[in-house]
Amino acid sequence: MLNGKIIVIIGGTAGIGLAAAKAFQANGAKLVLVGRNDESLLAVKSMLANSTTIIVGGDATLKSTAIDAIETCVNSFGGFDGLYHVAGGSGRKMGDGPLHELSLEGWNKTLELNLTSLMLSNQAAVNKFLELKQGGSVLNMGSVLGFSPSPKHFSTHAYAAAKSAVIGFSKSIAAFYAKNNIRINVIAPSLVETPMAQRAASDLEISSFIKVKQPLDGGRIGQPEDLTGLAVYFMSDLSKFTTGQLIAVDGGWSISE
Repeated sequence: MLNGKIIVIIGGTAGIGLAAAKAFQANGAKLVLVGRNDESLLAVKSMLANSTTIIVGGDATLKSTAIDAIETCVNSFGGFDGLYHVAGGSGRKMGDGPLHELSLEGWNKTLELNLTSLMLSNQAAVNKFLELKQGGSVLNMGSVLGFSPSPKHFSTHAYAAAKSAVIGFSKSIAAFYAKNNIRINVIAPSLVETPMAQRAASDLEISSFIKVKQPLDGGRIGQPEDLTGLAVYFMSDLSKFTTGQLIAVDGGWSISE
């Protein structure tokens, strides 16, 4: 489904991004994967690096990271067709939490990690599409917490604000650049077993909660591979008439009590 496609994944060396990288590679895409964790970078290089997949280190909150990754794509593979922005994460350790406990530093750092980084990568992708005078696809990582709160177990209000903003931002730029045949969409997972989710995944009370909140497939925590089918769709020509959409891959979270 992705034969001939040249794609950048920001946050492609762990969790959801790594699962997508494997699926994209299996579907024939040429890839540039960006990650910032040295250990993950080494592991992924030994696992996936070949003549059609390049792995580079970079901090998604820096303007140059996405620009450089896309330039690597063009220089190495002769083009650029799509961006999947996965990078982000919890700001809990930085001071995110319920509003009455939320620190200004926690707010700023969480928005920088989840929203500013995404703006920068989207800007770099759109600029390159316009420069090349071609269309392309951008897929952004949202979260069900951006529109379906869980006050007892997931009360990180800066993170929720950032993920809600991802939706508004993506729809707004999708509307503006539709005339250029540039598609921007959002995928919103619920609780997925990734390095970011270890606190929740190891909590027995939250595990019991998830059984009824995510009732599909026996009631379970999501796996990164649960999102890859939709990601492949959005990066492929099958989605050539789809833009500005938010799709939740959430095991039923957003429709459950």
